Amino acid sequence: MTDWLTPEAHDRLRAELAALLARPTPRADDDPVTAGRRREARIREVRDLLARAVVGEDPPDDGVAEPGMVLTVRYDDTGEVETFLLGVRDPEHGDVEVYSPGSPLGTALTGARPGERRSYVVPNGATVRVTLVDAVPYGRRATSGRRVTSGRRVTAGGRVGDGVTAGDASAS
Repeated sequence: MTDWLTPEAHDRLRAELAALLARPTPRADDDPVTAGRRREARIREVRDLLARAVVGEDPPDDGVAEPGMVLTVRYDDTGEVETFLLGVRDPEHGDVEVYSPGSPLGTALTGARPGERRSYVVPNGATVRVTLVDAVPYGRRATSGRRVTSGRRVTAGGRVGDGVTAGDASAS
């Protein structure tokens, strides 16, 4: 499986890997054995991610939800609308929320077309139903004339809310 990354996320991962490789000793307050294992595991994780990465290549502008697309969904039970990037979560993701394709929401939406309804189960066992409203390649979102809401939900009445979002349990 490949992982879609923004160029900025790719650069940050490369810098993190360089820093990990340049810092062979743990901090003074860390247990050396545990810190060393944790560091080696992170090095493997970052290397694997970089090896699988598709960087900044926009998928086709065909409206199909897939990694690298900015998706707008409507939560059917509440009417709230949320816009986010389907890709690899990055701590400094910039101007739009990011959900992993492997998250419950990402898995449910992958392959959907605008107007299609999908559902997924949240950790408490409830089923959430969403409708894909729009899907546009990440690189074209600013020029498409389509609004990006930066991961904040907008209710059907246009009011911005900070309600619980469909988080990404697979984020690191």
